[in-house]
Amino acid sequence: MSRIRQQNVLAAQWTPDGASLGTPDLTVADNQIFGENVFSQAVQRQRLPKDVYKRLSQTLAKGEALDTTLADAVALAMKEWALEKGATHYAHVFQPLTGLTAEKHDSFYAPTGEGTALASFSGKELIQAEPDASSFPTGGIRATFEARGYTAWDPTSPAFILENPNGALLCIPTAFVSWTGEALDHKIPLLRSMDALSRSAGRALKLFGKEVGRVFTTVGPEQEYFLIDEQYYFERPDLVTTGRTLFGAKPPKGHELDDHYFGSIPERVLAYMLEAERELARLGIPIKTRHNEVAPAQYEIAPIFENSNVGSDHQQLTMQILQNVARRYGLVCLLHEKPFAGVNGSGKHNNWSMGTDEGENLLDPGDTPHENLQFLFFCTAVIQAVNKHQGLLRASIASAGQDHRLGANEAPPAIISIFLGDELERLFGAIEAGTAGQSTPESFLGLGTPVLPPLPMHGGDRNRTSPFAFTGNKFEFRALGSSMSLGLPNTVLNTIVAEAIDELAGQLQDALDSGATLEDALRPIIQQSYAANKQVVFGGDGYSEEWHEEAARRGLLNLRATPDALPYLVDQHTIGVFEAYGVLNERELHARYDVFLEQYITKLNIEAETAAALARTMLVPAAVRYKAELLAAEEPELASDAGERIASFLEAIRSLESANLKENHPEEDLLEHARYMHDVVFAAMGAVREVADALEKEVADDLWPLPKYSEILFIK
Repeated sequence: MSRIRQQNVLAAQWTPDGASLGTPDLTVADNQIFGENVFSQAVQRQRLPKDVYKRLSQTLAKGEALDTTLADAVALAMKEWALEKGATHYAHVFQPLTGLTAEKHDSFYAPTGEGTALASFSGKELIQAEPDASSFPTGGIRATFEARGYTAWDPTSPAFILENPNGALLCIPTAFVSWTGEALDHKIPLLRSMDALSRSAGRALKLFGKEVGRVFTTVGPEQEYFLIDEQYYFERPDLVTTGRTLFGAKPPKGHELDDHYFGSIPERVLAYMLEAERELARLGIPIKTRHNEVAPAQYEIAPIFENSNVGSDHQQLTMQILQNVARRYGLVCLLHEKPFAGVNGSGKHNNWSMGTDEGENLLDPGDTPHENLQFLFFCTAVIQAVNKHQGLLRASIASAGQDHRLGANEAPPAIISIFLGDELERLFGAIEAGTAGQSTPESFLGLGTPVLPPLPMHGGDRNRTSPFAFTGNKFEFRALGSSMSLGLPNTVLNTIVAEAIDELAGQLQDALDSGATLEDALRPIIQQSYAANKQVVFGGDGYSEEWHEEAARRGLLNLRATPDALPYLVDQHTIGVFEAYGVLNERELHARYDVFLEQYITKLNIEAETAAALARTMLVPAAVRYKAELLAAEEPELASDAGERIASFLEAIRSLESANLKENHPEEDLLEHARYMHDVVFAAMGAVREVADALEKEVADDLWPLPKYSEILFIK
């Protein structure tokens, strides 16, 4: 029996029997379970004394620290709630620079000395804990022998309960800081950047005659992922070790027929989605959308907009739940940006906007964008920020996985540009030319049947090739990788937009002080800013070679690989703006730069060693056996061809092993080392793969040791 038929039998053994999978009852309405495992405002209002709840709300609204008595009261209520939910332990959950989440579990219970145990949880334990800081990436901020670091409760992100068949855990979102005070995580700079943007936007709104308490940034990330049968996963050591397939010939069928996108969701996959979404609902994560994505075995899940900090925490939790629930269905959820060559990879579209605490979206154009001076002001600030800091934005989404995806005719190009849509682009062009008039009249798309009403058209078509697109009342930063934390990209966005808002608001204040009206003062400011930054605006095909040539003429950056992009994290302009707004200091920025380079080098080294080992111990023996069978079958010509292919394969393997020898690595300088890994080692891996994938198409199927793409992607 061939491996394909064997795997068909294995896949068919799955049945939609919820009881056999331990699946909970999915008939309970979402509105009854939403947020039931969250220590939300509603729970706080119910469980805290009225005066304590009021003090807590006021403290959080002002962004102040909790005093000891208030923290003790909150900790007591949180503990009692968690114990009722079955929790025996609590954990400070934080986001170190690994991009993952981390946690250390502590028991509520302690012995009393009388043969019993008593549950306790103080305000001090709620507010602060001390995990080991030396074993997390710090970029030199902490030496290995210097272990002290602190996690600090983030009361703006609600605590929650994670359930397990054998108990439950109270999870407390926290920030992670070194003993010397530097941020060691993604949460602290994100919170600082949100404060910076709030201050800048609040000052600007005063010029428009508005007083607001706070301006929030919001995110709504669209998460793409692959689901494959776990049998295939464990038969692919490259997937287990690196998260992607290092070998695999392109199958005869990929996504060329466009038959998977938005197609009917397979029963097994839908059962998994329903359970994952139910768990997410209980954790207060507002999932809105699910669908098949473009590539076979690829899917997408998307929530409703949330505060950037909470949305970032929820996104980390979403990835964790997606992976955990998949195993209950005999599936594995792959979050790597490019797990399979030759088919679309996975991204994470970061929908970003700004809004006031009174519910006003600052990026909503309204019915007549040309009259909405406030919208034009903030939109202009975003355009200016993105153009000024193209390199930094590209650096914020750089990784080894992204090097396979960005610009590969499936994802936004590595060139950062903005898509505004036809109407807005015409409007800004008219303002620049000094001829602005009425907005484009609303037009309608006729559907050709009286049964359906006419649908209003947007001010412009969508552009899926744009890395940064305006989509009605928000900007969609489409270039994030699927495995990434939202922390750094949104920290960068918030900080650079705060800078642009202040620059434009300063000019506006000067004009108003000179006696100009708001409209007369604002129009030349928008005119000058757009004229200086319009080169970043592009509405055409970002995949085309013509755009690459045009972008070069415009002076836009094309940072194709991670080593090209990361230096912009420590560029003097970056250091200047981040220090000016108190988001990250020079030492913290250099720490991230070093950490990301080290991670890049290490990941490529792991891939190279894995590729060489798989090739030598699994693929070469399979090819040699195939050659022997050809000789035994008296097929000398075919055997000779196989021998030549094997010789080429061995030569490519030796070249890869030599390139990845430690003594050949330029380890004195991290950036040069990263460039060497990309230019030499990664290229040598490609040469090995080229021969291996050709052999896969020649060697007898029963001899080839790795499951093929035609099996992994299509047998569900």
